[in-house]
Amino acid sequence: DVFVNLASQYSKRSVKVKDILEETLKYKETIKRDTEFPKKILIIGSGGLSIGQAGEFDYSGSQAIKALKEENIKTVLINPNIATVQTSVGMADKVYFLPLIPEYVEQVIKVERPGGVLLTFGGQTALNCGIELEKDGVFSKYGVKIIGTPIGAIIDTEDRKIFRERVAAIGENVAPSVAVYSVSEALEAANQLGYPVMARAAFSLGGLGSGFANNMDELKCLATQALAHSNQLIIDKSLKGWKEVEYEVVRDAYDNCITVCNMENVDPLGIHTGESIVVAPSQTLSNREYNMLRTTAIKIIRHFGVVGECNIQYALCPSSEEYYIIEVNARLSRSSALASKATGYPLAYVAAKLALGIPLPSIKNSVTSVTTACYEPSLDYCVVKIPRWDLSKFSRVSTRIGSSMKSV
Repeated sequence: DVFVNLASQYSKRSVKVKDILEETLKYKETIKRDTEFPKKILIIGSGGLSIGQAGEFDYSGSQAIKALKEENIKTVLINPNIATVQTSVGMADKVYFLPLIPEYVEQVIKVERPGGVLLTFGGQTALNCGIELEKDGVFSKYGVKIIGTPIGAIIDTEDRKIFRERVAAIGENVAPSVAVYSVSEALEAANQLGYPVMARAAFSLGGLGSGFANNMDELKCLATQALAHSNQLIIDKSLKGWKEVEYEVVRDAYDNCITVCNMENVDPLGIHTGESIVVAPSQTLSNREYNMLRTTAIKIIRHFGVVGECNIQYALCPSSEEYYIIEVNARLSRSSALASKATGYPLAYVAAKLALGIPLPSIKNSVTSVTTACYEPSLDYCVVKIPRWDLSKFSRVSTRIGSSMKSV
């Protein structure tokens, strides 16, 4: 305690209160950061449009290019989708219309030799590609630095087993779940947790291969499908009917954190976020619940060491204050675009600046042009997102909404 230390030392030596306060409150960096920006940065885009990944990642990539150009950094973009804003003439300095698979990205790195790479602006596709390249040692081979959120934090949030352990380390709760790698392990896990259960594939897009199982036969069918998309499957205790709440949090390299927006799904847990009607800000949370989840969100983003923007999803019991953390996306997500439009806070633009190591108080709010990006937006808005389905294009598809995304 500063006051106690000051009282005990005051008679022994002359001390300044201001110096002690500054020393105590000063953020001590665990990782040494470069003050110089890379001269050239590679941005991995979101690839072709698909269910679960559409225009919102084009928006975040375009904002990132704009932010980097302001800092006089040369931008190289890989994105095979020609129907995007980010691939337009006058955006990136150089565009490669190549598939987002490690072999092609490595070839671009070999030719361009960028100083850094941004993985968090192209959704799940860019993250999965980045993780593969890191595991293959491509980034270290060509001396490419991962800008922003460390790759370790991305893997920790994507690998469900590690994620559960990391969250438990700070005394927070994840829904009771078991990570499995085969159908037999899935059945064994379901017997431990008790039916009904939810099966989710790790590293998947738009809830692909996920669903609820009420008995062994249903789970066997689900697990077989899900393991075709991913090598890891998570069996969760069903929390059907609980409220689903999301927070968009921002953190810089100097540990300044703010919550930009919170959202609530009109549909309860069990319906994918992309399938749900979403309201920002939340409408049914009490002040106590709102602040309880906000405090947890800041605690989590600091614990994982995310630099930039982070999306945190909660399951909240409607009849008590019990809650579980469902997921942490250490990247720009579908909800980030909605939060930006709702609040007027340019999340992707700010996240790109933060990735370079610029502190939040040094970034001007591009909307007000007066305040800095370190201010939380005021709650003077109410925005509703309603999904759109184009099921006429997909014959024999179930018209019932669920844990796997079908909206466009």
